[in-house]
Amino acid sequence: VQLQASGGGLVQAGGSLRLFCTVATPTFSNYCMGWFRQAPGKEREFVAAISRKGRTANADFVKGRFTISRDNEKNTVELLMNSLKVEDTAVYFCAAIPNTGLYLGPSYHYWGQGTQVTVSS
Repeated sequence: VQLQASGGGLVQAGGSLRLFCTVATPTFSNYCMGWFRQAPGKEREFVAAISRKGRTANADFVKGRFTISRDNEKNTVELLMNSLKVEDTAVYFCAAIPNTGLYLGPSYHYWGQGTQVTVSS
């Protein structure tokens, strides 16, 4: 299973970005999908997840700013990020884990390469 993340870039504080993750597998609908991020000098942390049936969960620091969604026809998962803050600057990773419900832990089976998000003040 290969994951390809895209959509990162440079944005001013208060702006928005959409991240996309395309998953190469014929059984995409069987996977719970997650987004994580890692800032320089910090550990990787959970951002958001969406289950096979579309249930979602977000980290507390998201506070309604980010929205995760999936398209099982296109094998994609999207992270819409609004009201971005400087502290959202990080490399964002998408991840997949099969045959589970909504999963928020670190033990995803497959990971993408990451996409850089930089928020300037």
